[in-house]
Amino acid sequence: MRCIIVDDEPIARQGIKKMVDSISRLKLLGTFENARTAGGFMKDNLVDLIFLDIKMPGINGIDFARSIHKNTLIIFTTAYSEYALDSYEVDAVDYLVKPIDTAKFRKAVEKAVAYHSLLLDGDKKSVENVENERIFVKSDRRFFKVNLKDILFIEGLKDYVIIQLEDQRIITRMSVKNIHDLLPKVTFLRINRSYIVNKNQIDSFNNNDVFIKKYEIAIGNYYRDAFFEELMNNKSL
Repeated sequence: MRCIIVDDEPIARQGIKKMVDSISRLKLLGTFENARTAGGFMKDNLVDLIFLDIKMPGINGIDFARSIHKNTLIIFTTAYSEYALDSYEVDAVDYLVKPIDTAKFRKAVEKAVAYHSLLLDGDKKSVENVENERIFVKSDRRFFKVNLKDILFIEGLKDYVIIQLEDQRIITRMSVKNIHDLLPKVTFLRINRSYIVNKNQIDSFNNNDVFIKKYEIAIGNYYRDAFFEELMNNKSL
């Protein structure tokens, strides 16, 4: 995958470059200190993935992300955790907080590579139906039977959704809204623009985040009241 780094801090650019260079699937085309120069480069060069800082002079990372082609993937790399919800609004692949953990960086890249392969494939994938507490999901030219109770959460990423099980991820072509419409609302709650959680899999939560296994998912302001009303009225949780 052809990638670039956009960050106004030289030390940050150097650190991310070192991690990029350690992954053979990535080809670094350039590093840039601001969105303006990165945007100029992208007019003449095809970029598959951007490692993008958010708080920069001039055009910030969120606004820059809104301006690029939807097939260019974004992994945000920032020192500010409070922008996580904003990253969902621009369908970022992942959101890494500095100092960036190497293992998390690699997982984010693996996710980007998987999604990039789907974009190249172009195969129509979807959830075929929901019945008897299970769904049949078409992915990679196969149908997978998924028990609803085993779903931890569902993540939206541009035109696809990722169905996260405890030991498996299934990626299928569908919008978050459409799959949410198919699922039983008594069990599956949408907690931000990009995530639907299985409330029976929630281990804990606070005013800002839901914790499921090793995953931490932010609660969006728009969805917060409905989430707490449902959880607090659910005696079985």
